[in-house]
Amino acid sequence: MTNESTMQPFAPGDIFLGVTLLNNSDDDHAGPGRIIQYDADFNEKGVLWTEGTSHLVGGLNFGPDGNLWAFDSNAHSVLRISPEGKQLPEIKFAERSFSHCNFAPDGTVIMGEHLVGDGSSFPEWMGTLAKMGTVLTKIPGEDVFGHGHIFRFTMDGELVKEYSNEVHGGMTGFLGCTTASLSPDGKTMLYSSETGARLMQYDLESDQQLPDLITFGPREGMVLIARYQPDGTILMIKAVSRTEFALQHLSAEGEDIRTYELPGPGWATMAPSNDDNIMLISNFFSGDLATFNLETGEISTKVNVGVERSLAGIAQLPA
Repeated sequence: MTNESTMQPFAPGDIFLGVTLLNNSDDDHAGPGRIIQYDADFNEKGVLWTEGTSHLVGGLNFGPDGNLWAFDSNAHSVLRISPEGKQLPEIKFAERSFSHCNFAPDGTVIMGEHLVGDGSSFPEWMGTLAKMGTVLTKIPGEDVFGHGHIFRFTMDGELVKEYSNEVHGGMTGFLGCTTASLSPDGKTMLYSSETGARLMQYDLESDQQLPDLITFGPREGMVLIARYQPDGTILMIKAVSRTEFALQHLSAEGEDIRTYELPGPGWATMAPSNDDNIMLISNFFSGDLATFNLETGEISTKVNVGVERSLAGIAQLPA
């Protein structure tokens, strides 16, 4: 039976979630890719079954071209969905594990390479079964999964610049630039290696590594995702422990403005909503999409996608 795509033309306020249907017993991140479409009131409208993907589809973001961009880092696929709800022909930016993008003021698109290394740094304490949970793809002609670099391209796929930024590796040792956020002036990239101890910065204008905005000590915390707000402040989701997660509001200098507790572990993705006081956040473990009120700290679950460890991207079309 063929999966039928029913995605509708985009309407202002529509919310899109990357929710791969995980159905491969040998690979816990593999399965048919899909993007589910909801209206602004969280009612499901349709679904797009993606072509050219094999693993988690995530990193959703709307570009200045009006298209919805998404990524399968393991298939080295960059997806673009037109405002008519149709997948466009693929542009092969590079055979790299891109998993997200930012759109710069100069009209270029900046992508982060999700993976780094060859897996040899995988900590032994995580065990053989954990190591084999996902089959990772190496760069053609190289014996590595990636270098964790930041890349700048024209919108039609021409490489402008590869930046030799540092990465942490995360708990597994092979996570590179897994999430990134461009500063409002377009000069600085704020990024992390998911589950790593560093919230890193790179000066794109002068092409140099900056001091970490935050570096956690042992058992102090891990970064899941961070993003700039329009006013230059920063929102960061961090794991305080294996069971305690928090959303932290930081100044541009990394100083704490306010910290909110999150209900349990697994919160790993966030995106702005069309309400300046509301962030859309999702739980990778449970498949919950929730709204988070930055004024009150109130969190409200709006959707459960019915698949655990699959929800890997959120985007709302501006109203």
